[in-house]
Amino acid sequence: MLRREILTVRSRLTADDMRKAAFALADRALELPELARARTVGAYVSVGSEPGTLALLDALHARGVRVLLPALLPDNDLDWGAYTGADSLARVQHGGKMALFEPSGERFGPDAIVSADAVLLPGLAVDGRGMRLGRGGGSYDRVLARLERAGTHPALVVLLYDREVVERVPVEAHDRAVDAVVTPSGVRRFGGPAV
Repeated sequence: MLRREILTVRSRLTADDMRKAAFALADRALELPELARARTVGAYVSVGSEPGTLALLDALHARGVRVLLPALLPDNDLDWGAYTGADSLARVQHGGKMALFEPSGERFGPDAIVSADAVLLPGLAVDGRGMRLGRGGGSYDRVLARLERAGTHPALVVLLYDREVVERVPVEAHDRAVDAVVTPSGVRRFGGPAV
């Protein structure tokens, strides 16, 4: 029900609202020490009414950061490729699911994400404990489990609109708290590993 509510609110955003939020998100995120020190960042390309990521991806790439972007596999796991600018993206339709923008070049395999110093996660909401509500496909749950199995601890950051920081989200046993949420109006940190 919470997913549906958030998606309904997002669907009412104007193109101007989304553009302004995307630039504010990029400004806030680029101030994070975790991203300032990162050599490799796992990220994603926003689609539809998701908080925009392209301005942030371009800024990270311009800093010389290696930006890894996901490519959805048939089993909902994620492969990874490099972002080198908007021309390195391909629009890919995945069956009845939404079309995604994925890296068009070489793929490095699902384990490439373990090299990331920070991972930017999509989501619909995050609560005061740092628990993230995703879309329900499980792709990023697999990413987080892969990081845990590898013993790596990149900074986990969710990018959201201001109203999507909520009191509580439903939690399942496999869910893992994030370190911070970035919204157009600021950053909120949660108890997690210092980076």
